[in-house]
This record gives sequence, structure tokens and C-alpha cells, in this order.
Amino acid sequence: MCQPTSQMICQLKNMTLSGDPELDGQIRKWIRWDRCPSTSAQIMDAVKAQDWETLRKRLCNRITFGTAGLRACMRAGFDSMNELVVVQTAQGLCEYIKAQYPKSEDWKERGIVFGYDGRYNSHRFAELSAIVFLNNNFRVYLFKRLVATPFVPYTILRLGCLAGVMVTASHNPKEDNGYKVYWTNGAQIIPPHDAGIQESIMQNLEPRSESWDETALCCSDFLDDPYDSVVPFYYDSLKRNFSCKLLEMNAKCPISFTHSAMHGVGHPYVKQAFEKVRLKPFVSVVEQAEADPEFPTTPMPNPEEGKTSLQLSIKTAKQYKTEIILANDPDADRLAVAEIAEDGNYKLFNGNELGALLGWWCLENYRARNPNADISKCAMIASTVSSKFLGSMAKQEGFEFYETLTGFKWMGNKAIELQEAGKTVLFAFEEAIGFMVGTAVLDKDGVSAAAHTATMACYLRCTQCMTLQEKLRELYETYGYHNSICSYVICRCPPVIERIFQRLRNFDNCQPNTYPKSILNGTYEIEHVRDLTTGYDSSTSDKKATLPTSSSSQMITFTFKNGVVVTLRTSGTEPKVKYYAEIIGKPEEKNWLKLTNTLNTMVEAIVEEFYQPAKNNLERKKD
Repeated sequence: MCQPTSQMICQLKNMTLSGDPELDGQIRKWIRWDRCPSTSAQIMDAVKAQDWETLRKRLCNRITFGTAGLRACMRAGFDSMNELVVVQTAQGLCEYIKAQYPKSEDWKERGIVFGYDGRYNSHRFAELSAIVFLNNNFRVYLFKRLVATPFVPYTILRLGCLAGVMVTASHNPKEDNGYKVYWTNGAQIIPPHDAGIQESIMQNLEPRSESWDETALCCSDFLDDPYDSVVPFYYDSLKRNFSCKLLEMNAKCPISFTHSAMHGVGHPYVKQAFEKVRLKPFVSVVEQAEADPEFPTTPMPNPEEGKTSLQLSIKTAKQYKTEIILANDPDADRLAVAEIAEDGNYKLFNGNELGALLGWWCLENYRARNPNADISKCAMIASTVSSKFLGSMAKQEGFEFYETLTGFKWMGNKAIELQEAGKTVLFAFEEAIGFMVGTAVLDKDGVSAAAHTATMACYLRCTQCMTLQEKLRELYETYGYHNSICSYVICRCPPVIERIFQRLRNFDNCQPNTYPKSILNGTYEIEHVRDLTTGYDSSTSDKKATLPTSSSSQMITFTFKNGVVVTLRTSGTEPKVKYYAEIIGKPEEKNWLKLTNTLNTMVEAIVEEFYQPAKNNLERKKD
């Protein structure tokens, strides 16, 4: 059990502090509250060095609990991820759940689930959280092994838990970690829970003395490992999505696959998924198969980054002559896919292209299993920055299509709303390679997505002698060509980001709600503007946006008269200022090269005119 040394507290009393009452008070609180020697030492070393600027930044600012929970660098300070902040967060979350579910029987019977990935401190943060809840008479389901993120929301629904936490920073660099919270319904939290939990954290900052007492993990009757009660049923649920005919195709299909876990947790779980649906074993990128918090072969373990993060996967696929590459991010909730092309190189599908393919697959598979189903009672979902392909498909096929704000927290909760209204939700996706096939997991799931993508590839090969690329072209022929460009610039200075977006929404002589009217000197005119930071929407009669707004994040969408839609937004977890652009062709428009060139020209102009990279010292994404 970690304990602060009395010597450290005595040392602090004899040291000269900053003279700033707020900062000095925060220093004293940290040394008094923190039980981790390494982070306490970091603060003491900064005091000895009289590094008041660093201490003020670390201790006088607090990491905010939002709809994505927490995510930050691991280091000492109230603005970072560390043991003390995790204990404070667990205390606040616990008290909030108790307020929402005041019957102690619910705490003991339904409890909470904790999972963790392979990052530094993930296991420790999960255990500390478990201790807090055990001390509050909660049943705690704590996985005793690394798990993929989707297993936490699945466990909530399977075991009827009150909530769940996955300790992960997903695809962030190795220095980061996070705390992802799911509510009773199995979806990530959305307002008002995020604000309620934040308020509860602030009311419960002082850690209780027993919060670091690890004996609770050894002798509690309320502590269980849910693995055997959950994971087999997850795979049974996955298998039920496939007919016997599909399983037979999987067993016989000659397509070979390469898989990368990106130094994360995905390898054993995707392996089990392949076995369950009778796919032949994949070739593993052995250098990345085991969880390794150093991420030694890919400092940015994000398969969304494309070929820069998939170099080893491509090398392995070429070596073993496998046709399709599947790559998960470190917590296995996202999936990247590449397929061998005619020129011998690998075509890397972007998230929107995979969304189109998997959307088609979900409808095709559903119809095969339910030949008499009423398709009008089915629904698919995409985030507002993702491709509108599913919308184009819905117009012809008769299912309903819905847009939500960015992130699966919104799509998961929308799926629940639709289910309660009697709809069958077939699929949801976001362009950042996140896919939810069905509703067994109300979040993106890279394990099931890998099984479905591989099965779709086998089905196309065995029944139509087609590749994924050929099927995508056929879908564009049928529903219209959809091409998108999703990228970002890097800006590590929040005031600059604020200035960029304020300029765009006060474009005409600093007048509010005046936005750019065109790009390239009037060549491409803007028809509508929607600003989900302020709630303004020029396309509605009252000029108010219909989607929820948030003043804490930047997001503006420009709809051009030629049909191109461009959204500019900030990232909630990284120093990225993103842009998402799509051109939507009608089925009769066959000059796809012309449409692509138009989109390329417009995106380059938008980045230059709206973001002004040179003037604002922005760093472009390295391709």
C-alpha cells in the first residue's frame, strides 16, 4: 500500500513556498492526499526547484470530466491522470450512482464493472476504482485480465450493472491514459450525467483513508471476475448473426487475412471471433500481437493514421501473401481494413468506405436471415461528420437513417431510443473507423467488426467472385458516388484555435453570425451554415440548430451549393483541428474523376482560407 512519508510532509513545512495562497494550498493538499510516492516526489521536486509555473499549471487546473470521461497525460497534478485523480473520480462517480440509485440492494446486487487495457497504470487505476466501490458496499466486477473495450458495455447489459468503466486512452500516445464511463443502459454517458458526475467529483475530492487499502481486493465477497460469465456469451451472440451457410463459406473460403493488434489487447479476442465464426486462422503481425505499453514499433498506435501506422501490417501481408489486412487500435474498439489491389499494393479503406460496405452487409445479412421483414422498421445511424452514404442507400432501400453528434456516446444512446420506439437498429458508424454491427454492444466494437468484415469478404468471393473494392464501386454505381476527405492540422495553442473559429463566425466586420459566403473568390458558394458551438443554423426558419449544441467545443458545418458538405471541428482528446469533407454524386453522375477533382480543389481552398495554416503556424498531417 502506497503511503506518503511523514518526512515529506515535514519537509514541506520547512520549505519556502510560492507566496500565492491558492497555489500553496493546492501544494499542501497534494502532499497530504497523494499516496503514490512517485507523483508526490514529482510535486516535491518542483517545489524544491521553485518551478511555480509548472506547479500552477498542474495543481490550479483540474481535468474536466466530460462525455468521454477523462483522458490526459499520466503525471502528478490535478490536471493529469494519476492515482489521486482516479481515486477522486471514483469517489465522485460512486456518490453520483448512489444518488441516482438510492437503494443499497441495487449497489450490492447490480454493482459496477471495471475493465482495463495494456497501458501503463491501467490495471492499477482499475483496482483503485474497485477499492473505492467495494468500500461503499458495491458489488464489483473487475476483469482479471486485459480486455477489449467492447466487453465493458456488453457486461453492463449482460449482468445488469448500474455502470461500467474502461481504463484506456484508446489510440493516444503511450504517455496518456483515460477513464471511459458507461451508464446503466450500456452506452457511454451523455448529458446530464457528465455534468452530474463532474459536480459529484468536486464535492468528494478528499480521498478517504481506506481508498488505497488493497486488502479489499483480497477478502471481499462482493468482488468477482466477470470473464466466464460474459465473454462466452459475447461470442455466442456474435455467431447468431451468421447463418449456417455463411459459416460454411467462411470455413471453405481461400481468402487469407493478416491481423495487427497494434501492441494492444485485440489479438486473443479477434482470434476467438475467427474461431467462433469458422474463419481460417489469420496471420498475426507478431511484433504487435502482445500488449506493450511502450508501443515500440508505432509511437502513434492509431490505425486511422493509415499507412504510416500500418507499415508492419503491410510488410507482413506481403511476406505471407495475404489478401486482406485487419488492424485494431490498442483497446480493440476500432478497425482498419486494407485489401490487395491489382497493382500489388494495398488499398486502405477509410472509415466512410468501410461504413458503406458494412452498411450494405448488415442489410444484406438481415434480409437473408429475415426474408419477410419490414425494412421500413429498420434503422442505421452515422455521426454528422461521417459520410451520408447510408442516407442515400436508405432512400432507395426503405430503411430509416439518422444522424447524431460526433461520437458513439450519441449513436449508442440514439440506438436505444430507436429500439424503444420499435425499430431494429442494424448498424452505426463514424468515419474514425468505428463500427457498431447490431446492438449487442452499444458502442463501437473492433472485434465483431473484424469478424463481419472478414465474413463479408468471404461471402463476396464465394457468391459473386468480387473483392471489397469491386463491391464498393458497385455500391457507388447503385447509390451514387460518395467521396470524402477527412484530415486535420495540429495546433497546440488553444487561444489560436479559438481565434480561428471566432473569425469564421464573425466574418463580416466582426459582426456575429456572419460566416464566409464562398471560397476561391466566389467560385464555390456556400448555401447553409450550421454552428453547433453557438446553436446557429441558417437553414432553419428560426435560425436555431436542431442537433444538441456545446459551447465547450468548436464545430461548424458549411453546405455548398454544389452539394459538398464540410465540417470543421476540434478534437476532444488530441491537439487536432479536424476537417471532414464529402461530395455526394447522384447515381446518374458517372464522371467520378471530375467529382473527386472538385472535392480536392475545394478542400485545399477551405484549409488555406479558413484555417490559414501559415499565418496560424499550424502543422499539417504527415501523410
